[in-house]
Amino acid sequence: MVLDQLSSQLKGALRKLAGASKVDPALVKEVTHDIEVALIRADVNVRLVRQITKEIERKAFDTPPKAGMSVREHVIKVVHDELAVLLGQAHEVRLKRQRIMLVGLYGQGKTTTAGKLAKYFQTRGLKTALVAADVHRPAAIDQLMQLGEKLAIPVHFERNQKSAVKVVTDGLEKFLAHDIVIIDTAGRDALSQDLIREMEDIARAAQPEEKLLVIDATVGQQAGPQAEAFHQAVGVTGVVITKMDGSAKAGGALSAVAATKAPVVFIGVGEKTDDLERFHPTRFIGRMLGMGDLEGILEKATEVASEEELEETGRELLAGKLSLRTFYHQLEFMNRLGDGQMSRMLESLPGGMFGGISAEQQAISMEKLRRYRVILDSMTGEELDEPSLIRGSRVDRIARGSGTRNEEVKEMMKRYEMLRKQVSAFRSNRRLRKQIMEMMGGEEFDLQDLGKPRGKR
Repeated sequence: MVLDQLSSQLKGALRKLAGASKVDPALVKEVTHDIEVALIRADVNVRLVRQITKEIERKAFDTPPKAGMSVREHVIKVVHDELAVLLGQAHEVRLKRQRIMLVGLYGQGKTTTAGKLAKYFQTRGLKTALVAADVHRPAAIDQLMQLGEKLAIPVHFERNQKSAVKVVTDGLEKFLAHDIVIIDTAGRDALSQDLIREMEDIARAAQPEEKLLVIDATVGQQAGPQAEAFHQAVGVTGVVITKMDGSAKAGGALSAVAATKAPVVFIGVGEKTDDLERFHPTRFIGRMLGMGDLEGILEKATEVASEEELEETGRELLAGKLSLRTFYHQLEFMNRLGDGQMSRMLESLPGGMFGGISAEQQAISMEKLRRYRVILDSMTGEELDEPSLIRGSRVDRIARGSGTRNEEVKEMMKRYEMLRKQVSAFRSNRRLRKQIMEMMGGEEFDLQDLGKPRGKR
């Protein structure tokens, strides 16, 4: 997980609150000290850390809890809200027809980010194109062309053209029919006058709706001055922080950028083209504290599953039920996601929602998931609807039909039964039920009808 160590330490601090018999100023001071140490270890500026922890201590008792909220819940909410403030305001790059210009220094990941952004918009149904405007580094053109070919996204380049503005204007004319045009610009070792002039010229020619600065998380607190300098030079509308998955300085980069009032809009969380996440401070902190990010799960899910599939799953979850048919659909869904995305989605589940299932599920290999699907394919419609029938000779037949061993069939059924019980327990979690219902449009369902299969195979 991104900032895994920080997340672990913050969760440990909150566990002190959750497990204490009494929440008093002494306990809050101890918890804020733990948070302070954790943030400083994550490279967050000491001055900012002190401001945040002082606010937590002040608001914990000076601000009265909302109606129906205990002191414990109030303090936890204060911690969550103040940590979110540390990461700045949310800003969304909208899904609309627009031009996006990427800026930044050499080696920060601009070209890779251009490809990731292209896929981000492509998977959301927007016709996307790329313009290779780095006329100083031939390797940047080659890299962008490779990414475009891999994603089936067109790339405009002019190999011997020395004018970046000419490349951009030609590319924009070429891609008039496209919804999104992403312009990958050149960088320098430092923000120089010639780089500023080139960025200004491109911005005047392209008139981009978004000017996104790409910064490597490994620069830590230096991301702040860098963001401020670029913002003053060209007026960046948002920041993309790359290599968030492997940097101990990522906390410093996030908080330093937020201090400049330049909103972080995306974070890079891996090397693959789909390893790009929208950044939302409140939701990000919720994941860090183990509170979950159900909106993020739904957003990622819609990329690989149809609306009907998601609705059926939501209905069963709200009903506290899980059929073998839905279990099969979930295995298909996991296979489409792949290991990396599935792992990140499980991290977004609220702590305790499925107990320890996240770590266990992450440990299951994709090969085992494929075997489970084959086992389910060997079952009859009656067996899918009545799992209690699956014993004795039926286990033998399913194992033979799927080319697996009886033990594997029984193992899969045990895993299904474990998940079924955990989903059943979810029914009593009113807060999460409400969140899911809101994401499904707020529809009130007759609980007696929820989870019933809509059709037979």
